[in-house]
Parts: sequence; C-alpha cells; structure tokens
Amino acid sequence: MSDQPKDAGGDEAAKPPRKKGGKPWYRRAAIFGPVVLVLMLVVIGGILFWRHSRTREKTDDAFVDVVSEQVSAEVAGRVVRVLVDDNQDVKVGQVLAEIDPADYRNKLEQAAATRAQADAQLAEARAQVVVYDAQVEVARANLGTAEANATNAGAKLDRYRHLQAINAGAVSAQQLDDAVAAATSAAAQLVSAHKSVVAAEAQVESARSQEVAAHAGIRSAEAQVDQATLPLSRTEVKARINGRVASKTVSPGNYVTAGAPLMAIVPREVYVTADFKETQLNHLRRGQPVRMKIDAYPDLKLTGRVDSVEPATGQTFSLIPAENATGNWVKIVQRVSVKIVFDQLPDDPGQRLAPGMSAEVWVTIR
Repeated sequence: MSDQPKDAGGDEAAKPPRKKGGKPWYRRAAIFGPVVLVLMLVVIGGILFWRHSRTREKTDDAFVDVVSEQVSAEVAGRVVRVLVDDNQDVKVGQVLAEIDPADYRNKLEQAAATRAQADAQLAEARAQVVVYDAQVEVARANLGTAEANATNAGAKLDRYRHLQAINAGAVSAQQLDDAVAAATSAAAQLVSAHKSVVAAEAQVESARSQEVAAHAGIRSAEAQVDQATLPLSRTEVKARINGRVASKTVSPGNYVTAGAPLMAIVPREVYVTADFKETQLNHLRRGQPVRMKIDAYPDLKLTGRVDSVEPATGQTFSLIPAENATGNWVKIVQRVSVKIVFDQLPDDPGQRLAPGMSAEVWVTIR
C-alpha cells in the first residue's frame, strides 16, 4: 500500500468555517438606542435642574416662629381661681385667672369714703360762701345806714353851731352838747360799719379759698379712687390676644407677685424664620413667592412670601459674638434670618402649625 501524503489542510477543511466577531455595541440598535436615550435624558435633566436652581433659593434651616405673649400678674396676691387649661384656645378679654381682691376692694372703699368726705367739705364751703355773701350785704346795708346817720348828725351839729354864732341864745348848751355827741357817735358807727364790711368780705374770701381747697380735695380723692380701682381691676388676669394657652405654671393657692409669669398665649398668626446663607441673599427681595413644606405635615402644601430680611447675621446676636480680629481667623459662611409670612394658614385643627416645627422653603427669585 503506497503511502500518500496527507493534506495539511484537510482537517481544517473538514471543520465548519469560523464565524467572524459580531458588530460593535455602538452599531447595534438594541443597545445604542437606549444608551443614547438615557444620555439625552441625563443632559436634559441636568439642564432643567440647572435652570431650576438658578430661579430658586432653598434652605432646610427653617422653622415655624411666632411672637407669643407672656401673661404676668400685675398685682400681688393669692390666686383663687385659674379658669383655663393647658393648650386651650382663648379670646381677647377672656379671664384667665383671678387673684384675691379683698385687700384691693378695701382700699377702694377707703378711697370712696375719702371722696365722699371731700364732697361734704365742698358742700360746706359753698354754703359758707353763701352765708358770708349775705353777711357782706348786711354789712354794706349797715354801712349805708351809718353813713346816713353820720351825715344827718353832722348836718344837725353844723346848724346848731351856725345858729349859736348868729344868736348865742338861739341854741342851748344842752342841745349843742347833744348834737356833738350824736355826731361823734354817728361817725364812730360809720367807722365800725366800714370795718364790718371789710371783715365780711374777708370771710367771703376765706370761704372761697376753702371751696378751692375742697375742689382740690375732691381731685385728690378721685385720684385715690382711680388708684384703688386699677389694682382691683387687675386682680382679673385677662387675655390681650387670641391664641392658645401654653407653659401654664400657675394653679389655685399660689401666691404671686407683680410681674410673675403665669402662662403664655401663642397666637395663631405664625410665620416661618428661614436662615439662608449669606451667599444666597443676592437676589432675595421682599414680596417674592415662597413654597414651604412642614416636616410634621409633609403632604401639606403651603405658600407665602418674603416679608423681610434681618439686618444682621445670627452670630451678631449670639451670647459670644465672633472676634475675627483676635486669634486665627477662619472664614465661615454666615446665615441671615429671613421672615416669611403665609398666604393662608391651614383651617384643619389637626394640622395646626406650632412654633418650633422644622420646615423647608423654596424662594422663587426669578
């Protein structure tokens, strides 16, 4: 059997042809299309986010704030009644607590008695003025009579003297002496009448001065009545604003002093204090619209507007302000408080906004 040379490529020829590698991924529509779509969405989303971020300023360093009223006792005394409970809604003028009014009522009664006494003194002074006015009229009438008598006596004495000068025997010595005595007496009565008028007029002036003093006494008594009425009215501690009671620390039987805090009233008209970085304030303006979210009620959609920007950073009002001129200075971005008021507060009592609740705010600046 003759040896025949083997074909070197026979084995390879017997094998099936080798497949060439497939198309690259970027030439495959099933892969390239979704990749391009995702890239386009990322680019578009980035552009939209960039444009959105340029029109809004956001911070989560915000909280619900309010200016609450501290209710304090205005007079000292024992608390006899407390008429409200914790977290109770109250209205303006509602009595919150009562302080024992006995001492203040006694002082008012004393002041009222002093006022009545002053009224009596005024009435007496006025009566005295009337009496002394009448006495002045009587004294003046007596003066007129005395003047007439003195004139008559003087004229009679002059006639007797004239007759005696003409005829010594026409007038007796007794008649002349009687005329002289009558004239002298009439002159004395005239002087007395003048003095009586002066004395009566002085009494009138004295009575009128007493009337003036009585008027002053009435004004003083009225001031005492007012001074006693005011503390008595303050024994009823009343609400001066509408709101809800908080931090009640008083109970019946407590002895309180003037100025002692009893409770606080939190009004419903709350607002949001948002602390923005100083680098975010460039475009913040009063009146810009704001969207807010309260952490306690994440589904509650709230809107408002910028009311004002605080004129200083938070560290300015801290107990220990930073002293950049001493030691090593490290620059730190400061925050400034911005007051934001609500367009409308929620009406649902179960979603009442309480001071201190955390919030997030978005201010539309463009």
